[in-house]
Amino acid sequence: MAIRQKELGDFQTPIKLSQQVCRLLAQQGISPTVIIEPTCGKGSFILASLEYFPQVERVFGLEINADHLHRLKQELSRRISSDKVEIRHGDFFGVNWETILAEFSEPLLIIGNPPWVTNSTLGQLNSQNLPEKTNFQNHSGLDALTGKSNFDISEWMLLHLIQLISGQDGVLAMLVKTSVARKVLKHLWENRSNIGQSQIYLLDGKQEFGVSVDMCLFVCNTKGNHSNQICKVYDGVSEETFLTTFGFNDGHLVANINSYNQWKHLITTTAKHYKWRSGIKHDAAKVMELTQHTTCYKNSLGETCILENDYLYPLLKSSDIAKGAVEHPRRWVLVPQSYVGESTAHIKHNAPKTWDYLNTHKTFFDKRKSSIYKNKPQFSIFGIGDYSFALWKVAISGLYKNLKFVVVGPYEDKPVMLDDTCYFIPCTSQKEANFLVSLLNSQVAKEFFSSFIFWDSKRPVTAHILGQLDILLLAQELDVESEIKEYVHTKKVNQPSLFPL
Repeated sequence: MAIRQKELGDFQTPIKLSQQVCRLLAQQGISPTVIIEPTCGKGSFILASLEYFPQVERVFGLEINADHLHRLKQELSRRISSDKVEIRHGDFFGVNWETILAEFSEPLLIIGNPPWVTNSTLGQLNSQNLPEKTNFQNHSGLDALTGKSNFDISEWMLLHLIQLISGQDGVLAMLVKTSVARKVLKHLWENRSNIGQSQIYLLDGKQEFGVSVDMCLFVCNTKGNHSNQICKVYDGVSEETFLTTFGFNDGHLVANINSYNQWKHLITTTAKHYKWRSGIKHDAAKVMELTQHTTCYKNSLGETCILENDYLYPLLKSSDIAKGAVEHPRRWVLVPQSYVGESTAHIKHNAPKTWDYLNTHKTFFDKRKSSIYKNKPQFSIFGIGDYSFALWKVAISGLYKNLKFVVVGPYEDKPVMLDDTCYFIPCTSQKEANFLVSLLNSQVAKEFFSSFIFWDSKRPVTAHILGQLDILLLAQELDVESEIKEYVHTKKVNQPSLFPL
């Protein structure tokens, strides 16, 4: 893909798909006076709109790519209704949309296919095609530093447009990633915006655009009230195949409202007896993750090295956990700290070979871009604490579409570490781990988690979702409360240190 196309997230909409979208909207009784396409490209939506909404009085399109505009103007010159259309050359982020929208009468239809690119990608390309920096997602602390602050440009665009016409007689219909549509709705619902009903029509990104992306047509009516907090989901650009309804209940984004209503009494409401942890984050896999050979270790650079045993631990990754129980980990990982922020200077004296190895590959650590490593001891890692060194763990992959919990035990008398795409509960014994796995793999637990999980997400399972379930209440539901009390009565609620080194 050319850099310019990647920078603009430029995937032009096939005219057939544009026609299908406009036909659906017309069948729903949408009859706009004005149609606006804020990133019109080669104009397939503008052309389809003229076909399916002949009553429209004005059509406005904005596009940053002059070549696309030239082609669109040539095509419009062959259309009788082209006098209704105004095409303007410009950058979405460089125009005053409030002023532009004030020119038009209701009802409005804002339609299109905004850029498929994230702000971090644009940052890597040194692009200026970005919105003004604001913490519109309201992230704070570590979340804002470790990736949650990354967002799709289309998410910002949609929120900006919807907020400008919220409460007016209007409809927004956009082709976006399915995850973007949900994030937009969650933001609007959390902020009690005055919007009406919304729908998502799932599409095949590979078929339509040649890219493996979970995408959809997102339709949002901007005239409504904040009590309308549900969204119906359909398969394809029609209402023939209804799939599910998700929404916003009790402050939660809920993937399946029926399942949520059935099991919401299991949601954690008080202090947690068990806390889910994520695995180790180091962002230097080429030198930190090793394979064991007879007399040495080898990194992914193909280098062999002889290291002390002190800071080496067996490692399981998401793919390992997703496959089920793993008796023989394929990798080892260097763990230079026992808690976040600990000085690493002691390695020089305790394990000089390891110290030399780390220093030899210092550039790999210096190149790490995440700000979480700034002003931290050299070779720092995250997701490390006394919980990491528990000999027994109950773990699950955050990446795979497989709601399967497994027991992870020690290997060669060492605790097994997990990578940062896995989540786990540290346990004090194998018996406790086996008991917890039996609870978490129960049908009740699966239905509970499924009410929160959107399987098309990049990371469907998160610590936040896992933490919604009160394991003690789950045990009560399954009539094994007496058994779980054997374990929780020895724990202080929210106790920070269960596994001293």
